[in-house]
Amino acid sequence: MSKIEEANAHIRQAEKSLKTTFLKWRPDYDVAADEYSAAATCFRVAKNYQQCKDCLMKAADCFKQNRSWFHAAKNYEQALLVLKEMNQLAEAPSLAHRACSLYEQHGSPESGATVLDKAAKMLEATQPEQALELYKRASDVVMGEDSPRQAAEYMSKVARILVKLGMYDQAADAVRQEIGMHQQIDHQPSVGRLAVALVLVQLARGDQVAAEKAFKEWGNYCDAPEVQTLEMLLQAYDNEDADAARSALNSPFIKHMDVEYAKLARGLPLPQQEYAVPPVGVRANAAPSYISPNANKLTGQATVEAEVNQEEKVSSPNYEEEEDEPSKPTPVAESEPAPQPETSPPPAPAVTQEEEEEEDYEGGLC
Repeated sequence: MSKIEEANAHIRQAEKSLKTTFLKWRPDYDVAADEYSAAATCFRVAKNYQQCKDCLMKAADCFKQNRSWFHAAKNYEQALLVLKEMNQLAEAPSLAHRACSLYEQHGSPESGATVLDKAAKMLEATQPEQALELYKRASDVVMGEDSPRQAAEYMSKVARILVKLGMYDQAADAVRQEIGMHQQIDHQPSVGRLAVALVLVQLARGDQVAAEKAFKEWGNYCDAPEVQTLEMLLQAYDNEDADAARSALNSPFIKHMDVEYAKLARGLPLPQQEYAVPPVGVRANAAPSYISPNANKLTGQATVEAEVNQEEKVSSPNYEEEEDEPSKPTPVAESEPAPQPETSPPPAPAVTQEEEEEEDYEGGLC
């Protein structure tokens, strides 16, 4: 008998167990669940993944009818793995959440967080937003069980995905939560490493003040080389020194951080001089000089008024008299004599006829 025929036989037995008769008032969910599980195993061996997944879902429903939460969650978890084999991950988040809820009802929240972690790893490359929600719930689940170390691991994955997606505001909050979880277990090296990551995230946000506050708050957990590098980095941003900032970002411990934070450091915008002296000459793309929209209007109005006054003056009867009338000299004050204009010497007086005769007479006597 082939595996397909064996699986079909188990399905028939499961359907028979679910039927009710006059003497059998309640379906036998235990037998049906076992038969569906056996059929799913046969279909998996035969690599018929779609029917395998259908049988697992039916088995999970039967276990839920019997209030067997743990076995129902196990079947959902198996169906999740089958979806991975089929490369059809659209239903993966919903199956992971259902399995986690059933594990929590059974009293095994750690198992529920493990299922969420498995589903998130499947979706992290193709659907990071869905993986983000799964990691967040996994962190909340284990944090409720007073396991801050495990919660910090899940929150670390949340922060790295947020940095990868460029959601720096939420990434800063996730890093702060991770720092708080490590503080609960008093793990100082991790807090120091996360302080560096928080400074980088705040600089990526463009908030230099927040980066300095993060260093002042958590910098005492850092080692001496880390403190020196962060001081150099923040000082370079204060002085707008791109070379010093680049040198600080190329430090060995930043390069050997987690991949996402190392990539963030490589792509961090360097400081630039905001108040550089502009080059001499015409400024590029400068706005044109301001010209009042009433300038032409006022000039035209003044011209019209001048022409009207000139016409009135010409048409007046005393126009010629006014023109021929010599200009009167301006009275000069007695205390200040008027300056004499520079003129040519006066011409010699004309000699009269009598004066000429007298000159001739005197010449004769001599």
